[in-house]
Amino acid sequence: MKFEETSKYLERILGYIHSDEIDNADKELMTKETMHHFDNYVSPGWLKYRKSVSTNSAMLEWQDHDSSVESLYGEEFIDCLGGFGIYTCGHRNQYIVDTVKAQLDHQALHSQELLDPLRGYLAKAVSEITPGDLQYCFFTNGGAEANEMALKLARVATGGRWYISTVNAFHGKSMGAVSMGGKGTYRTPYTPMVQQVVHVEYGNAEDARKAIKNLIAVGEKVAAFIVEPVQGEAGIIIPPAGYLKELREICDEYNVALIFDEIQTGMGRTGHMWRCEGEDVVPDILTFGKAFGGGVMPITGLICRPHMWTQDLIDNPWLLGSPTFGGNPVCCSAALATIKYMIDNDIPGECARKGELFKVGLDALKVKYADLIDDVRGIGLMLAVEFKTSEIGYEVAKGMFARKVITAGTLVNAKCVRFEPAAVITEEQIAQVLERMDAALADTRASL
Repeated sequence: MKFEETSKYLERILGYIHSDEIDNADKELMTKETMHHFDNYVSPGWLKYRKSVSTNSAMLEWQDHDSSVESLYGEEFIDCLGGFGIYTCGHRNQYIVDTVKAQLDHQALHSQELLDPLRGYLAKAVSEITPGDLQYCFFTNGGAEANEMALKLARVATGGRWYISTVNAFHGKSMGAVSMGGKGTYRTPYTPMVQQVVHVEYGNAEDARKAIKNLIAVGEKVAAFIVEPVQGEAGIIIPPAGYLKELREICDEYNVALIFDEIQTGMGRTGHMWRCEGEDVVPDILTFGKAFGGGVMPITGLICRPHMWTQDLIDNPWLLGSPTFGGNPVCCSAALATIKYMIDNDIPGECARKGELFKVGLDALKVKYADLIDDVRGIGLMLAVEFKTSEIGYEVAKGMFARKVITAGTLVNAKCVRFEPAAVITEEQIAQVLERMDAALADTRASL
C-alpha cells in the first residue's frame, strides 16, 4: 500500500498521545526526532529564534496545568509568557476542558447548512459582555483573520477606502492585517502592501485628525481607524489618558469607523473585561481572540454596532467572509465556558489585583538594577520590562528560563520582555518569579 510506512509511523506517534506514561527510550527518540523535524519540515530558523536554545534546545513541551508548563521529562516552568495572552484562565482550565469534552461527545463541527445553536448563544453572550450597543458578531479562527474581517466590514459599511493605523502597531500577519502593522520588519518582505493605508503616531490624536482631514481635503474617503487600546507587540505601550476618547470624537466628526483591536487586551487581561471600558469608549468594531477560547480551543472574531451591519451583509450573509471553521460548535463551547468562568471568578479583577502586585515587585527590581532596566510599565497582567539593551534583556530572559520561568524574550529582540501570566497564577508563584528574576539580573550584571 502506498502509505503503509506512514501509517506505521503514525501508529507510534498516536501511541504517545494515548499513553499515560512514556519510557525514557521513547522520550530520547521523541527529542531527537523533534529537533530533526523542526529543522527539516517546519523551519530551520525556529530553534535559533528561541532563547531556550542557549539553555537546552532539546526542551519539548508536553503537559500543562494552571500557570505551569511541563517538559517531556517533567521539568515544570512558571509560564509568564502565557501564549502572548492566550492563557488568562490558565492552562487546561478544567471547567472549560470538561465543557469541550461534553460537546465532543455529541458534535464537533457543523454541516454548514443547518443552524448551529451555540454560535447564536455565543453571539448573544458576547453582546452582553461588551460595552455600549455592540451587537452583531462574526466568528473566525485567528486574530489576523478577525482583523481582516473588521477591515472589510469598515469598507462595506462606510463606503470609504482608506485606513489609518499607527506606527509600531501589530494586527496580525495576513496581507491586510500586516498592511495595517507599523513595523517594517513584518512589512518590507511583502511590499507592495494593501494600498491606501496611512500610519500615524500612536497616542497622538491630533496626528490622526490631520491624516483624516488631509485625505478628505483631497477627495478621499476614510473607511476606518484601527488601533490597539494598548500596543502589545510594540512593548506594552499605554497611550495617554483620553487618547481613545479623542479618537472616538474624531471618527464621529468625519464619519470614520473606529476599530479597536482587543485581541490581546480583551477578556480581562488589563483589569477590565475590555480595555476600552477602562476609558469609557465604545468602538464601531471590536475584535477579540487570544484568551477568548479559554486557552483550550482557537476562536476569534469581531462584534460591531448595528449601523455597521448594512443591508448588503443582510442580503448576502457570506459577503464578509465564509471561514469553514469559524464559529464551529466545539470552539463555541469553549468560548461559552470561558465567558462564564471569567464572570463567576472575576478574572478581570484578579488580573488587576495580581498585576498590581507583580508590578510593585518589578518596580523594586528596576530601582535595584537601574543600570540594567530602563522602564517597567503595563496594566493588569499585561506588563513589560524594558532593558538598556537587547543583549541585557536576552541574558535576563535566558537566566529566567534556566530558573524555570518562561518569558517573552528571544535572541532576535529582547530589549523589552513581556509578562502575561494567567490570572490563576498564585501570589506565591509571583514571588518566585520575582526572586528568580532578581537572581538572573544579578548574574547578568556580574557577566557584564
